[in-house]
Amino acid sequence: MAKRKNDDDGLKTFSRRTVLIGGLQVVGLGILGGRLAYLQLVQGNRYKMLSDQNRINIRLIAPPRGLIVDRFGVPLALNVENFQVHIIREQARDMRASLEALRRFIFLEEHTIDSVIEQATKIPKFLPVKVKEELTWEEVATIEVNLPELPGLLIDKGETRTYPFGLTTSHLTGYVGAVSEDILKAEGEKQPVLSLPGFKIGKIGIEKQYDREMRGKAGAAEMEVNVVGREVRELSHKDPIPGDRITLTIDAELQRYAHEVLSKERSASAVVMDAHTGAVYAMASHPGYDPNLFSRGIPRNIWKSLQEDSSLPLMHKALVGQYPPGSTFKMLTAIAGLEHGIPAGRTVYCPGFYMMGKDKFHCWKPEGHGRVDVITALQKSCDTYFYTIANEMGIDAIAEVSRRFGLGEKYGFDLDDERPGIIPDRAWKYARFGERWHRGETVVNAIGQGYVLTTPLQLAVMTARLVNGGFAVKPWLTAQVGETVRGVESWPKIESARDEHLKLILTGMEKVVNEPGGTAFASRITEPGMEMGGKTGTAQVVRITKEQRRLRVKNEDLPWEQRHHALFVGYAPIHAPRYVCSVVVEHGVGGSRAAAPIAKELLIRAQSRDPASMTALYAQPEQGGAILPPAENETHEDMGVPERKSGLIIPGVKPKRKAGPQ
Repeated sequence: MAKRKNDDDGLKTFSRRTVLIGGLQVVGLGILGGRLAYLQLVQGNRYKMLSDQNRINIRLIAPPRGLIVDRFGVPLALNVENFQVHIIREQARDMRASLEALRRFIFLEEHTIDSVIEQATKIPKFLPVKVKEELTWEEVATIEVNLPELPGLLIDKGETRTYPFGLTTSHLTGYVGAVSEDILKAEGEKQPVLSLPGFKIGKIGIEKQYDREMRGKAGAAEMEVNVVGREVRELSHKDPIPGDRITLTIDAELQRYAHEVLSKERSASAVVMDAHTGAVYAMASHPGYDPNLFSRGIPRNIWKSLQEDSSLPLMHKALVGQYPPGSTFKMLTAIAGLEHGIPAGRTVYCPGFYMMGKDKFHCWKPEGHGRVDVITALQKSCDTYFYTIANEMGIDAIAEVSRRFGLGEKYGFDLDDERPGIIPDRAWKYARFGERWHRGETVVNAIGQGYVLTTPLQLAVMTARLVNGGFAVKPWLTAQVGETVRGVESWPKIESARDEHLKLILTGMEKVVNEPGGTAFASRITEPGMEMGGKTGTAQVVRITKEQRRLRVKNEDLPWEQRHHALFVGYAPIHAPRYVCSVVVEHGVGGSRAAAPIAKELLIRAQSRDPASMTALYAQPEQGGAILPPAENETHEDMGVPERKSGLIIPGVKPKRKAGPQ
């Protein structure tokens, strides 16, 4: 019985193993059969195509570059459709022969053929090379019909970067250009999209600053290509991912108007910004250049003329230009004096000059201003007053205050090439020249001459800190990158900035513009509620000689490059300062004559448009800020800009914040 039981158990074990092995065989045969069926039935046409000497090409698809828009969604940089003809070296039996054949259908210069062939040898042979772009419909149709006679050639639809505002925003947006060989070597393997024909990257400005964010991600198309190189059909397609949209704080209309006003001068710049948030609403530099020329390939003769132009159209003067601030610097000398203990009621007699030993320092008004205090000295821009108090406190006190109010430093601004200017003191001179500081240099630097250099952007920041209650605001330009909101934190109070001192300064700046005897009285704003305050400045470019003083030579009679720079800093409205403005007119002779009228127009336009108040209409507690509602006409369908469903969130903006010193 035991033996029979063992035989039965062994039979059952054998049966289970047989079933298991048989099942595995069935599954394996099923998988093999399924694979064979897939290859024959599903992939049969593909392998038949390959057996017929057809092939599959993987073609990268360039992503649309992200747009650049202003605070209201108005496009500053966008993409337009552009038909191009390319050639693929791998598919062309003879590149030169194919390109020569192409010349029968479109205009193509001989040097273009040589350039295309040379470029093709520098990239993988399966990548296309752009031959010509911006083809007409007739040219596209002609090439398409004759492609069998043009091995290696193909038509593609690309995009051209376009700047609707042209030179108006050129220094802000910058422009795009071809990928350099250095960048291609460094990044080409990780980002093969850089090798695509006609692919361009940002070279300067916002285009460069946020180039990677705006590039997007390439798509891909699997194409069936026949033996003559003609694409038969598309087997698969993966759409590219567009680049991020960059939203700026700029008001495009105010920016355009600033250029219009500045264009009356030979060379000038201006900045309009929010005194409380630091948002830059306009930042103009005249003359400018057309960035569309660069995106399409600038002709050599135009490039040469831009480089040789003495008014420097390629230079962003509002950011890079460094100028003696002249009398716009006097507010800081005044604050330094007040902090040093010089009483606000202290008066100085001005006979038209200041004597220090045997040295004579002239006031701009030869007959003098008589007896003046700090407010009157600002109103009438009396040099003698500031010579006197500067000599009493020394250069280091002035330099310390100047740096606290934003001069002599970089802000980490959104654009490259920001300049720090120069705020000198005794240590600076010794480090720079190995020489000690002289008292006469203190006198000259106290009125914004000598070694002192500032940029228009710095002057706007200085003015903002003076009128916003002494908060250390910094300028910023980029509000949003894709879905990521960028903004500002709450600005700290400037150390030792006292409200009573700031109130005295604002009183003087108000009198500069709004009372007779003020140096900018002729440029006052008469519209009720929009009045401005400010300070004129005139900066010497070359020293006035004794002979010129004796002969009373007028500055405007000198050659243009020897005339004084004209400056003005201002704010509005005076009852609750919100907007600040700085203007520099190169060789404009005088601040009251050339710069103040421009600032007046800009501050009127800024208040009329009131972009600052738009940021405070809808509070967003969870963001700690406010939201900018859509503009009235925001779809811009004619420019290909998608409709905006919501506004622009600006963190740190507190609605209805009371402005000015309390």
